[in-house]
Amino acid sequence: MVLVPFFQNCVRLLALPIYVLSFLGYWDSICKRIFPYFISKFSKRYNQKLYKEKELLFSNLEDFTGPSGELLLLEIGAGSGANFQFYPPGCQVTCTDPNPNFQKYLQQSMAENRHLQYKRFVVAPGEDLHQVPDGSVDVVVCTLVLCSVASVPAILKEVLRILRRFKQLPGCSLSLKAYSQEMPEKQTLLYIWNFQLQ
Repeated sequence: MVLVPFFQNCVRLLALPIYVLSFLGYWDSICKRIFPYFISKFSKRYNQKLYKEKELLFSNLEDFTGPSGELLLLEIGAGSGANFQFYPPGCQVTCTDPNPNFQKYLQQSMAENRHLQYKRFVVAPGEDLHQVPDGSVDVVVCTLVLCSVASVPAILKEVLRILRRFKQLPGCSLSLKAYSQEMPEKQTLLYIWNFQLQ
Protein backbone atom coordinates (compact mmCIF):
# COMPACT_ATOMS: atom_id res chain seq x y z
CA MET A 1 0.00 0.00 0.00
CA VAL A 2 3.03 2.25 -0.30
CA LEU A 3 1.95 3.13 -3.82
CA VAL A 4 -1.31 4.82 -2.77
CA PRO A 5 0.34 7.73 -0.91
CA PHE A 6 2.88 8.02 -3.73
CA PHE A 7 0.13 8.39 -6.38
CA GLN A 8 -1.81 10.79 -4.15
CA ASN A 9 1.24 13.00 -3.92
CA CYS A 10 1.80 12.78 -7.68
CA VAL A 11 -1.77 13.98 -8.31
CA ARG A 12 -1.31 16.81 -5.80
CA LEU A 13 1.90 17.85 -7.52
CA LEU A 14 0.27 17.78 -10.97
CA ALA A 15 -2.70 19.79 -9.69
CA LEU A 16 -0.52 22.36 -7.92
CA PRO A 17 -0.51 24.83 -10.85
CA ILE A 18 -4.32 24.73 -10.91
CA TYR A 19 -4.49 25.44 -7.18
CA VAL A 20 -2.04 28.34 -7.53
CA LEU A 21 -3.91 29.84 -10.50
CA SER A 22 -7.20 29.45 -8.64
CA PHE A 23 -5.76 31.08 -5.52
CA LEU A 24 -4.49 34.01 -7.61
CA GLY A 25 -7.89 34.35 -9.29
CA TYR A 26 -6.78 33.41 -12.82
CA TRP A 27 -8.19 29.89 -13.18
CA ASP A 28 -11.82 30.89 -13.93
CA SER A 29 -10.68 33.34 -16.57
CA ILE A 30 -8.49 30.72 -18.24
CA CYS A 31 -11.31 28.15 -18.20
CA LYS A 32 -13.79 30.62 -19.67
CA ARG A 33 -11.44 31.16 -22.60
CA ILE A 34 -10.45 27.53 -23.21
CA PHE A 35 -13.82 25.82 -22.56
CA PRO A 36 -15.58 27.26 -25.66
CA TYR A 37 -12.83 25.91 -27.90
CA PHE A 38 -13.17 22.39 -26.52
CA ILE A 39 -16.97 22.50 -26.66
CA SER A 40 -16.91 23.58 -30.31
CA LYS A 41 -14.71 20.58 -31.17
CA PHE A 42 -16.72 18.17 -29.00
CA SER A 43 -20.05 19.37 -30.47
CA LYS A 44 -19.05 18.46 -34.01
CA ARG A 45 -18.25 14.88 -33.03
CA TYR A 46 -21.33 14.67 -30.82
CA ASN A 47 -23.59 15.83 -33.67
CA GLN A 48 -22.07 13.28 -36.04
CA LYS A 49 -22.83 10.45 -33.64
CA LEU A 50 -26.35 11.62 -32.74
CA TYR A 51 -27.40 13.17 -36.04
CA LYS A 52 -30.52 11.03 -36.58
CA GLU A 53 -31.70 11.43 -32.98
CA LYS A 54 -31.26 15.21 -33.03
CA GLU A 55 -32.96 15.46 -36.41
CA LEU A 56 -35.97 13.61 -34.97
CA LEU A 57 -35.90 15.65 -31.75
CA PHE A 58 -36.06 18.98 -33.61
CA SER A 59 -38.30 17.81 -36.48
CA ASN A 60 -41.48 19.40 -35.09
CA LEU A 61 -40.16 22.89 -34.32
CA GLU A 62 -42.21 24.44 -37.13
CA ASP A 63 -45.38 23.35 -35.29
CA PHE A 64 -44.62 26.12 -32.79
CA THR A 65 -44.49 28.95 -35.35
CA GLY A 66 -46.11 32.10 -33.98
CA PRO A 67 -49.10 33.98 -35.41
CA SER A 68 -46.77 36.19 -37.47
CA GLY A 69 -45.56 33.13 -39.39
CA GLU A 70 -42.08 33.47 -37.90
CA LEU A 71 -40.49 31.02 -35.50
CA LEU A 72 -38.76 32.89 -32.66
CA LEU A 73 -36.38 30.53 -30.85
CA LEU A 74 -34.23 31.11 -27.79
CA GLU A 75 -31.48 28.66 -26.90
CA ILE A 76 -30.30 28.60 -23.30
CA GLY A 77 -26.64 27.65 -23.08
CA ALA A 78 -26.21 27.78 -26.84
CA GLY A 79 -22.49 27.16 -26.50
CA SER A 80 -20.97 26.96 -29.95
CA GLY A 81 -24.31 26.61 -31.78
CA ALA A 82 -24.27 22.83 -32.14
CA ASN A 83 -28.05 22.66 -32.67
CA PHE A 84 -28.26 25.31 -35.41
CA GLN A 85 -28.15 22.85 -38.30
CA PHE A 86 -31.34 21.20 -36.99
CA TYR A 87 -33.45 24.37 -36.81
CA PRO A 88 -35.94 25.05 -39.63
CA PRO A 89 -35.16 27.65 -42.34
CA GLY A 90 -36.03 31.24 -41.47
CA CYS A 91 -35.99 30.56 -37.73
CA GLN A 92 -34.96 33.65 -35.73
CA VAL A 93 -32.45 32.56 -33.09
CA THR A 94 -31.53 34.33 -29.85
CA CYS A 95 -28.68 32.69 -27.95
CA THR A 96 -27.87 32.90 -24.27
CA ASP A 97 -24.81 31.73 -22.39
CA PRO A 98 -23.14 32.94 -19.19
CA ASN A 99 -19.74 32.72 -20.92
CA PRO A 100 -19.18 35.66 -23.33
CA ASN A 101 -16.31 33.79 -25.00
CA PHE A 102 -18.80 31.58 -26.85
CA GLN A 103 -19.88 34.48 -29.08
CA LYS A 104 -16.95 33.96 -31.48
CA TYR A 105 -17.93 30.30 -31.99
CA LEU A 106 -21.62 31.19 -32.31
CA GLN A 107 -20.81 33.61 -35.11
CA GLN A 108 -18.85 30.89 -36.91
CA SER A 109 -21.82 28.54 -36.52
CA MET A 110 -24.23 31.16 -37.84
CA ALA A 111 -21.98 31.66 -40.88
CA GLU A 112 -22.22 27.91 -41.54
CA ASN A 113 -26.02 27.93 -41.08
CA ARG A 114 -27.25 30.66 -43.40
CA HIS A 115 -30.80 29.27 -43.28
CA LEU A 116 -31.23 30.94 -39.85
CA GLN A 117 -31.60 34.56 -38.78
CA TYR A 118 -29.34 35.38 -35.85
CA LYS A 119 -31.08 37.95 -33.63
CA ARG A 120 -28.67 38.44 -30.73
CA PHE A 121 -26.42 36.94 -28.09
CA VAL A 122 -27.37 37.53 -24.45
CA VAL A 123 -24.69 36.99 -21.81
CA ALA A 124 -26.76 35.61 -18.96
CA PRO A 125 -27.28 32.42 -16.99
CA GLY A 126 -30.49 30.53 -17.71
CA GLU A 127 -31.77 31.29 -14.22
CA ASP A 128 -31.82 35.05 -14.92
CA LEU A 129 -33.02 35.96 -18.40
CA HIS A 130 -34.41 39.38 -17.41
CA GLN A 131 -33.00 40.80 -20.67
CA VAL A 132 -35.54 38.70 -22.60
CA PRO A 133 -39.10 40.14 -22.52
CA ASP A 134 -42.10 38.15 -21.26
CA GLY A 135 -43.90 36.11 -23.89
CA SER A 136 -41.37 36.95 -26.61
CA VAL A 137 -40.37 33.54 -28.02
CA ASP A 138 -42.17 30.55 -29.51
CA VAL A 139 -39.60 27.88 -28.59
CA VAL A 140 -36.93 27.51 -25.92
CA VAL A 141 -34.19 24.95 -26.52
CA CYS A 142 -31.96 23.77 -23.71
CA THR A 143 -29.70 20.79 -24.42
CA LEU A 144 -26.83 19.48 -22.26
CA VAL A 145 -27.31 22.37 -19.85
CA LEU A 146 -29.67 21.44 -17.01
CA CYS A 147 -27.10 19.08 -15.50
CA SER A 148 -24.74 21.97 -14.79
CA VAL A 149 -26.91 24.83 -13.56
CA ALA A 150 -27.48 26.20 -10.08
CA SER A 151 -31.28 25.88 -10.15
CA VAL A 152 -33.35 23.86 -12.62
CA PRO A 153 -36.66 25.19 -11.20
CA ALA A 154 -35.44 28.78 -11.71
CA ILE A 155 -34.62 28.04 -15.36
CA LEU A 156 -38.02 26.46 -15.97
CA LYS A 157 -39.70 29.46 -14.36
CA GLU A 158 -37.83 31.74 -16.78
CA VAL A 159 -38.75 29.47 -19.71
CA LEU A 160 -42.45 29.69 -18.88
CA ARG A 161 -42.14 33.48 -18.50
CA ILE A 162 -40.52 34.09 -21.89
CA LEU A 163 -42.59 31.61 -23.90
CA ARG A 164 -45.36 33.22 -25.92
CA ARG A 165 -47.64 30.33 -25.10
CA PHE A 166 -47.13 26.89 -23.65
CA LYS A 167 -48.20 24.34 -26.23
CA GLN A 168 -48.11 20.65 -25.58
CA LEU A 169 -47.97 18.38 -28.57
CA PRO A 170 -49.82 15.05 -28.64
CA GLY A 171 -47.68 12.28 -27.20
CA CYS A 172 -45.57 14.68 -25.07
CA SER A 173 -45.86 15.44 -21.42
CA LEU A 174 -43.85 17.46 -18.95
CA SER A 175 -43.12 15.45 -15.85
CA LEU A 176 -41.16 15.98 -12.68
CA LYS A 177 -39.10 13.23 -11.12
CA ALA A 178 -36.91 13.36 -8.06
CA TYR A 179 -33.79 11.27 -8.26
CA SER A 180 -32.64 11.91 -4.74
CA GLN A 181 -31.67 8.25 -4.32
CA GLU A 182 -28.90 8.70 -6.90
CA MET A 183 -27.72 12.07 -5.55
CA PRO A 184 -29.02 12.35 -1.97
CA GLU A 185 -26.56 15.09 -1.07
CA LYS A 186 -28.14 17.47 -3.55
CA GLN A 187 -31.79 16.36 -3.46
CA THR A 188 -31.79 17.20 -7.15
CA LEU A 189 -34.93 17.54 -9.18
CA LEU A 190 -34.89 16.39 -12.75
CA TYR A 191 -37.37 17.76 -15.24
CA ILE A 192 -37.91 15.48 -18.15
CA TRP A 193 -39.71 15.79 -21.44
CA ASN A 194 -41.27 12.40 -21.64
CA PHE A 195 -41.72 11.55 -25.31
CA GLN A 196 -43.91 8.54 -25.76
CA LEU A 197 -43.94 6.89 -29.16
CA GLN A 198 -47.42 5.75 -30.09
